[in-house]
Amino acid sequence: MLGLRGRRSECESLEQLVTSIRAGQSRVLVIRGEAGIGKTALLDHLADSAAKCRIARATGVESEMELAFAGLHQLCAPFLDRLGRLPAPQRDALGTAFGMRDGITPDRFLIGLAVLSLLSDVAEDRPLVCLVDDAQWLDQASAHTLAFVARRLCAESVALVFGTRTTADDQVLRQLPEMLLGGLGDSDARALLRTALRGPLDSAVRDEIIAGARGNPLALLELPRAHTSAQLAFGLGMPNTTPLAGRMEQGFLRRLQPLPADTRRLLLAAAVEPVGDMTVLWDAAERLGISPGAAAPATEAGLIEFGARVRFRHPLVRSAAWRAADMHDLKAVHGALAEAAELDPDRRAWHRAQASSGPDEVVATELERSADRAQARGGFAAAAAFHERAAELTPDRARRAARFLAAAQAKLQAGEFDPALNLLATAEAGPLDDLGQARVDLMRAQIAYASSRSNEAPRLLLAAAKRLEPLDIELARQTYLNAFSAALYAGRFARPADLAELAAARPSGMTDQTRKRDILLKGLASLIRDGYSASLPITRPALLAYRTEEISIAEGLRSLWIAGIVAADVWGRRELPHAPRALREDRSRYRCSQRASPRTQLTHHHAPVRRRTRSGGVRGR
Repeated sequence: MLGLRGRRSECESLEQLVTSIRAGQSRVLVIRGEAGIGKTALLDHLADSAAKCRIARATGVESEMELAFAGLHQLCAPFLDRLGRLPAPQRDALGTAFGMRDGITPDRFLIGLAVLSLLSDVAEDRPLVCLVDDAQWLDQASAHTLAFVARRLCAESVALVFGTRTTADDQVLRQLPEMLLGGLGDSDARALLRTALRGPLDSAVRDEIIAGARGNPLALLELPRAHTSAQLAFGLGMPNTTPLAGRMEQGFLRRLQPLPADTRRLLLAAAVEPVGDMTVLWDAAERLGISPGAAAPATEAGLIEFGARVRFRHPLVRSAAWRAADMHDLKAVHGALAEAAELDPDRRAWHRAQASSGPDEVVATELERSADRAQARGGFAAAAAFHERAAELTPDRARRAARFLAAAQAKLQAGEFDPALNLLATAEAGPLDDLGQARVDLMRAQIAYASSRSNEAPRLLLAAAKRLEPLDIELARQTYLNAFSAALYAGRFARPADLAELAAARPSGMTDQTRKRDILLKGLASLIRDGYSASLPITRPALLAYRTEEISIAEGLRSLWIAGIVAADVWGRRELPHAPRALREDRSRYRCSQRASPRTQLTHHHAPVRRRTRSGGVRGR
């Protein structure tokens, strides 16, 4: 591909990747490097090289990171007419995640398996190349799902290739095969720089640009445009200590300044509208009084392309358009996009929230509904963002505190413990009622359990359970159960005083001897207080109930795993030769989990994956 100077080996690797998927294999690759290093150019080269393959693309957008499964929906949207060909559990899970149908919160495992099955089905017709650019800006749910799929591709004729910036906190894609992009060599950098010049260049200035760009192709093309002809010819005012990405963005900012006001507002609307939907963009532009002619100066300047989709020259142009806008224009654009996005209630709510100048209960309520929808789809990070923004717009102090508490709960469910603790501190500023305060205690205990402070968790969970007893007995029951499980997990690191307090616990309101969870709680107390043999008459009926009675998914996730741990500890072949299969499986998992982290302990397990291969057989995972 012309123009990819100094990338011969990288291009050859990508061409070999295409050869492999044409031969019936699957390939995964993460192209990693700094902004402007050439990741998008290599993805384009891969697309051009993949003749007779089907291409699917998605791009992470910073402003869309709070919308659950937004990036995944971009990638899968062309194939959603095939959902009916998936097994019913997978079809329902993915349909619910994408908001296409109502249902209970979908299992993340089933969503990942559904995407894997969907891509495999598409690749049955011809090899499939999936390109995900700016993966550092994917929403959390999409990133985890695509990483799940990437780790399970084998022989489906599917290539899944990511382009992402090098960041210290990117752990989701870290275990996948990588291509690390460095800067161009000196000779290639000088050759590329010459293509960007339109006049004489002082040798000292040239050396300064080469050194400052550090081989970054975009910097080599854009830095000369950031300076006047006199600066380039004579080296006037060249020294600049701003980081490279900042200097490139400043260059784009300078290129935006001479554009007409309507053109800059159109660029701002395109930057804020995350999907690049031309229909939505022009609808919003019309509401802002922007004519179609406003696009010409931006396209002539090489900053943006308006085709079937909007495409910026580089993500730094998008961020420059955002930075160049004043607050009045930004709110006006969000307001216009909210009206244009009337068919998408979640994007409409988010844009309305960004357009709000102060507290607004109507918008806050709309955001709360979006949070509920995100939660129902399993998008906990997105739900937290909606709840938090709703709280910020809530005029009533008590309702505001309750919404911050809901945001903290969603952050906890998303595994973001430090932000959850910050939100809890904000919620505590209140006012909170007694139940709200008890829930704060509970979440702090859950964070201790799921983090490295697992030896503190039994005491904190027990205190939270006692505080919850007169307020919410069902939640108190579950919290007592979690306290016991935390003590079992802590093992020899558990504090003797905590174990003694747990063993002496007599939860009020738990007198129903037919409820397996209540019997299990009594058995756990006896297990700690009296030992295995003495606890068998109590624990065995509870465990038998888990074997013989129907268990809802919600109850199974809350208590079945600890029932399995107890079964592994107290059941021997002589005592109960026909232990239920689910609990026998949990026994082996429990043994493995002793080496796992507390956070891993909170996750539930699934049976091995079995799915159809291209040849029609079945392969296990």
